[in-house]
Parts: sequence; structure tokens; C-alpha cells
Amino acid sequence: MIRIATSIVGKLWGTILLLVSFVLFIFTIFMLEFLENYHNEQSEASLRQTAAAIASIIDEEEIDDKQFAIISELLTETTNVLIAKNSDEILYARQEGINKEEIQQKIISSNAFEEVYASSEPIVEELKLPSNREEDASDTNYIVLGFPLKSVEDLHGAVFIYKNPDALHQTSNETTKIVVIAAAIAFILTTIFAFFLSSKITLPLRKMREHAFELAKGRFDSKIETKQNDEIGQLAVAFNQMGRQLKHHLEVINQEKEQLSSILTSMTDSVITFNRDKTILVSNPPAERLLQKWFVEKGLDSSKPIPDELYQMLDHVLNFEDQLDEEFEMGKSYYSITISPLYSRDSIRGAVAVIRDKTEETKLEKLKSDFIANVSHELRTPIAMLQGYSEAIIDGVVTTEEERIDMIRVIYDESQRMSRLVTDLLDLARMESGHMTLYKEEVPLVTVIERMTHKFDQTAKENHVQLQIETDFSDETLISIDEDRIEQVLTNLIDNAIRHTPADGSVTVSMINEQNYAKIQVKDTGQGIPQDDLPYVFERFYKADKARTRSKGGTGLGLAITKNIVEAHNGRISVDSVEQQGTTFTFYLPLP
Repeated sequence: MIRIATSIVGKLWGTILLLVSFVLFIFTIFMLEFLENYHNEQSEASLRQTAAAIASIIDEEEIDDKQFAIISELLTETTNVLIAKNSDEILYARQEGINKEEIQQKIISSNAFEEVYASSEPIVEELKLPSNREEDASDTNYIVLGFPLKSVEDLHGAVFIYKNPDALHQTSNETTKIVVIAAAIAFILTTIFAFFLSSKITLPLRKMREHAFELAKGRFDSKIETKQNDEIGQLAVAFNQMGRQLKHHLEVINQEKEQLSSILTSMTDSVITFNRDKTILVSNPPAERLLQKWFVEKGLDSSKPIPDELYQMLDHVLNFEDQLDEEFEMGKSYYSITISPLYSRDSIRGAVAVIRDKTEETKLEKLKSDFIANVSHELRTPIAMLQGYSEAIIDGVVTTEEERIDMIRVIYDESQRMSRLVTDLLDLARMESGHMTLYKEEVPLVTVIERMTHKFDQTAKENHVQLQIETDFSDETLISIDEDRIEQVLTNLIDNAIRHTPADGSVTVSMINEQNYAKIQVKDTGQGIPQDDLPYVFERFYKADKARTRSKGGTGLGLAITKNIVEAHNGRISVDSVEQQGTTFTFYLPLP
């Protein structure tokens, strides 16, 4: 609650009261001064008339008791008279109260009336004389009139009339009392009027203040009800319009903010807004993930949220006010970055960076170029052999039927190899594009794996390799799989294991129950895979020994196809190998 002293009502009220009080004060002073002068003039005129009457009586006749009686009748109770022949001789005196002789002596001996005995003009002076009242012991100001007698003579007497100031004071006091009472009444009426007027004026202002607080709280639907047509009413109308405009503009700003937030959130590129001091102000979800990735890669060694390369780019943009487009590599990742300055009027207040992670794009480009190179490499040999042997047959280089049949067999084998390569490429492309369809059925796990393994019994015997099966599953264990696809996985793994295992080696297919997964392993005792090649064994066309695999009929796509099939079954596959000791391929299939 606002105190009255600090409110507009109090200020208006105080201003009006001060103004009226000042006017009343000045008016009272001038009025009292006027009344006092008026009473003095009236008293002086009355004294002059009385003195003139007394002087005329004395001038016409000799002074005796009869004249003194007439003179006494002319005087009022508050008027005193003193008739002096000169400054030393008093002919007649009349005065009420005490200090008669002292008062009379001071009057006739006063220097102010020395000229009255020789002049024809009356003299009026204000003298300080002893009081004639017993209760007042101090001197009092008296109005004394000296009127000359028989002024035609050079030296003559004078009539001194002096009036007791009590009457004048009483009249002044009564007048002052009336003026003060009138001023008090005017002050009270002014107070009531000022408070009413101030309240009437400030009531709409108080409503506007409350409305402003409501606007500050975000309640833009509140309105000020007013019936006034003056400036305050127009101000209320303006307040209502301002509230509507604020609501409209705030809705527009919120819509733009939501639109911008949606755009930033839906962007795949990372957007980061930096302050002038390079602190991060705003970032979208991809940027948050990118910052987390950078933090994990850097660890706890650095307190900076972004790499040093970005800080150098920010310095360039903030110092030179120039847009920057760069591509940089960090670790195994590739990024394209655009940094633009943000302006606040004529000065730069920060910068916005748009970062695109081009790692996958770069990898795909590399994979594409590697794919073309690998396909070209893989097709070059069979095409060259097909072309060479065909030309030999056409040119009649072959002299015997046996040589011709051998050449035809080579042409057939190479065409079969090209067919397998094309088929594998089509299968792999279909899998990676997500168009592979699985036909799952619940089948007995052990029975199916044993059947798929026993297919290679004859091949294992021919290569003098021992093929065996191990399992801790019961024969009743069921699993939901696409039997043909899983058979393709085991065919690739077992065939590779037998082909790369020397004579008298062994290949073991094991099935282990591990945390609701069927863990299937194909372990051989072959020559193994170099450690540097292990991360790349599931990539297309990757071969640790291209000459050796080509001679054994491999296309370099089998393990890539195997990985896609296992992942399509919601499983995972991995490889462990030690050179000259053997290799173990492990894949997991979920159990129902």
C-alpha cells in the first residue's frame, strides 16, 4: 500500500493546501495591516474632531467649570484629554486609571510637541507611555494628538488628546480572530475540496497503475473501464490499446521464437551462438551432442567446450568482422563450418556457427570410390581371362580338344565367379538399403545348426580338417530365425574357416546360452588375421590377402553380407584372432 505522503493524491493535496495556505497567509497579513491602518486613521480622525471641538469651545469663551463639563461630555471612556497653557503649565486634565501625572508630564515635555505651541497645525505622534492599567506594568504605545489653541497668537496653548490603546487593540484582536476563523474555515474547506479533487483525478491513475502491474505480470486481457472523455480518459483508452498491441506483438514474438526453435531443433546441422567473449549462448540438440562428443574425446584435460581450431576461427570473425567458411579434420571426423558475425547496431555482439558433420559423407565418398576401385579390380581379372581365352579359341591357338576343353572350363569358372560377385553385390545393396525381408520361423536351434554344419563334413575331410560341434542347449530349445539367411551366415563362416585352416587343423562350431542370447561361435586353428586388419574384416571387398582369397574363390563380400544378416536379426557379430593360432567369429541371436 502506497503511503498518502508519497502518492499522487498526497502530492496534489499538499500542493493545493500549500498554495491556499500561502494565499490565506498573505491575505491575512494584508487584511490585518489594512484594518490596523484603518482603525488608526479612524482613531486619528475621531481625535481630530474631538480636539477641534474642544479647541473651539476654549477659543470662544473663558475657561471655567462649565466648559470643563462640556469637554467631559465630549470625551469617551477610552479618550483622555490634557489642556496645557505651555510646556510647563497644565490647565485641565482628565484621565482614567493610574500614572496620570507621569503620562501627562511625558506628553507636554515631549520633544515631538514643541512646535504645537507656536504652530497652527495639529501634530499626531505615537508615544511610548506608561500603562494606565494596574495589571499592565510595561509601557504602551499611545496615539497622541496635539491641537493648538488660539493659533492666531504667536504663543498659545494646546489640547492634547490621547487614547487608551486597549480599544484599538481589542478591535484589532477581534478583527484578527474573525480573519483567523475565516482562514481556518477556508483551510478546512480547501482540504476537503483538495482531497476530493485529488482522489477524483487520481482514481483513474490508480486503476492505470494496477493495470500496468497486470501487464507486467503478462495478463494482457485486463482492461481499464473509464467513462471520462478528458485527457485521463484518453490515457486509459491508450493503455487498453497498448495492452492489446503488447499481447499481439508478444504472440508474434512467441510464434517467431517457436518457429525459430523448431527450425533449430529440426536441423541436422549443429548451430551454436557465441557471445563476444566466446561463451556459448544458444545451441540446438545436434550441437549439444557434438559438444558432448568433443568433451568425451578431449576428456578432462581441457576446460574449453570447443576445439582450439574453432577458437581461432572465432577470433578471426570477431576481429575482422568477416564471414568464414572452412573445412577441418579432427581425429577421425570431418567438419564443414560457417561462422558469421552477429551485429548490435554498428558493433559485433557475437557470432553464430553452423557446423556440419561430414564424417559419414566423407566415409561414403571414400567407400564409393573404394567400391568402384574394388569392383573394377575384382572384375578386371575374370574379364581379362574371359577375353584372353575366348580370343585364343577364336584365333585357333588351341590345337587339341583337351586344351580347348580346359580353356572353356576356365571361361566357365570365371563367368561363375563373376555371377557370384554380381549376386553378392545385389544382395548386399538390398540389405544395406533396408529392403531385405526376413521370413522368421521358430525352429529347434541345435537341430538346425547341426544340419547346417554337417553340410561341410565332406569338404572338411577333403581338406583334412576336423569339423566338430559343441552345445549346452537342449534339443527342445526353439529360436525365431530366417533359416535360409542364418544358413548363409554359417556357410560363409564355416567355408572361410575350412579354407583358411591348414591340414590336420580343426574347426569348432559351438552354441552357448548367454543372457537370453544364443552365442554361436565358429573357431578355427588356422593362420589367423593380422591385428591391423581386424577392424576392417566386415567391410566390402576387404581381404587380408587378396591373392590368396582370389585363388580360393572369395569375392570379399561374404563377411559384409554376414554382418547385415545378423544385425537384421537384432543380433551382433565380432571377431577375435591371433596370428598362427586361429580365428574365432562370434555372433549373437536373441532367444524368444
